[in-house]
Amino acid sequence: MLGALSGALAGFASLGVAESVSAAVRPQASPIVAVGGAAIDRTPAPVKDWAIRHFGTGDKVVLQAGILVVLALFALALGVLAVHRRRTGAAGVLVLGGVGAVAATGRPDSTGLGDALPSLTGAVAGALLLYVLAGRLGQADRRTDDVGRTGAAGSPAGDEPSGEDWDRRGFVVAATAAAAASTGAGVLGRTLNGRRGRDALASRQRVVLPAPGSPASAVPKGAQVRVAGVSPFVTPNRDFYRVDTALVVPKVDAGAWRLRIHGRGVRRPVTLSFDDLLRRELVERDITLTCVSNEVGGPYVGNARWTGVRLAGLLAECGVRAPSDGGPADQLVARSVDGMTIGSPVEDVMDGRDALLALGMNGQPLPFEHGFPVRMVVPGLYGYVSACKWIEDIELTTFDAYDPYWVRRDWARQAPVKTQSRIDTPKPFARPEAGTVMVAGVAWAQHRGIDKVEVRVDDGPWQTATLAAEDSRDTWRQWSFAWTATKGGHTLTVRATDRTGAVQTDERTRTAPDGASGWHSTVVTVD
Repeated sequence: MLGALSGALAGFASLGVAESVSAAVRPQASPIVAVGGAAIDRTPAPVKDWAIRHFGTGDKVVLQAGILVVLALFALALGVLAVHRRRTGAAGVLVLGGVGAVAATGRPDSTGLGDALPSLTGAVAGALLLYVLAGRLGQADRRTDDVGRTGAAGSPAGDEPSGEDWDRRGFVVAATAAAAASTGAGVLGRTLNGRRGRDALASRQRVVLPAPGSPASAVPKGAQVRVAGVSPFVTPNRDFYRVDTALVVPKVDAGAWRLRIHGRGVRRPVTLSFDDLLRRELVERDITLTCVSNEVGGPYVGNARWTGVRLAGLLAECGVRAPSDGGPADQLVARSVDGMTIGSPVEDVMDGRDALLALGMNGQPLPFEHGFPVRMVVPGLYGYVSACKWIEDIELTTFDAYDPYWVRRDWARQAPVKTQSRIDTPKPFARPEAGTVMVAGVAWAQHRGIDKVEVRVDDGPWQTATLAAEDSRDTWRQWSFAWTATKGGHTLTVRATDRTGAVQTDERTRTAPDGASGWHSTVVTVD
């Protein structure tokens, strides 16, 4: 029992010291973050989809909790082993630290061997502590045996405190001191890491977005259907979906932020500051974003009012031409401060759509979770090929020359958003009363627009739903359908037709490699 406790204390000490050292390096070098990031990098797409489907935006918390559980089990086992094999147990702690170091230096955003320092330092501290505590327990066992043998020979063994009592007390003192020191190291590390983000927080608080030179049109009054349970036309920042690989949300100081534009066909490379972007004409547009991990009928779609700078204009000033105009680059690779790489078709970015380097979201500076200080927003493309958050570098290249992060994991190189529709109300397994029941939801086909939505009850004919007013072809569109409901169980199905005349397919596919497809259905029982 005490051996397992020794292992747990050694593991706790390792993490506490590593957290403290990571404050001197960077938060992303913390062992839990590094191992978690490496796990995300190596997780197959179907497993990622499963995690997102079951845990939603809490998938990162679940991953970190799982890593802690695994580490705790290893620590307990090493503690038990160390009671009889001190060196082997201590070496096991060092091995775990080595795993963390390899994970930290192997991340896409690694700054080099310095990222290994927190894991290695923490491992050394944990190994030494386990060696000392196991030694105390070993001495206690040996002295207990000696005392037993002395007593058997007739010596007055009970006249003095036994060696076991002395070493157990020593163990308790050492363990208590180690726990206190480990807690202090962990708290210190968290505090110092928190301070690193204060400059970024202060810089965001100082940002005042100028009035856009090209403001968005007012949202039409009829864009929001008056049916309870339908998603709001504009998704509040706090409710906007977040799907990314960052276990620690980057806190970037806007004053120190820089964006570099370079690569093939860039005749005039440039490095821009946040203030450089603020001095340019700002564009404000309502744009719906969709994650490629969104299942049919899923929640990972949202609509916001974005404020930013036209990306095509910046590229043109750098001498970039679209492939259709003779440009040598057909892929724009955006790099994030966390090492993420996202590849977008240059033709789409420069074809006249409102592709933005966004600085604002719903009238506020970008939230950190959504890319502050600057991110990309490109209507009509899934986020994994367009929506780079915390962007710091844009390189013009070709699809043949470079595979970004998700393409290397077997996702499609190009991924236009598929025409989709969703039933928001009634919810699955609802029990509405017989009579008129309002069926309603949203449909989207960004950059093409929605032309028609149809609803089918059971295996009956398709019936045309009433479309809400359209804001723009880059936003989702709400719809409603007055259903005369009869008693019994029923299946409601929806499909949409986009502005090109293409009808949403009924072919059911998973999210990989280029987005889910199929009709969304919901089952209800009418009372």
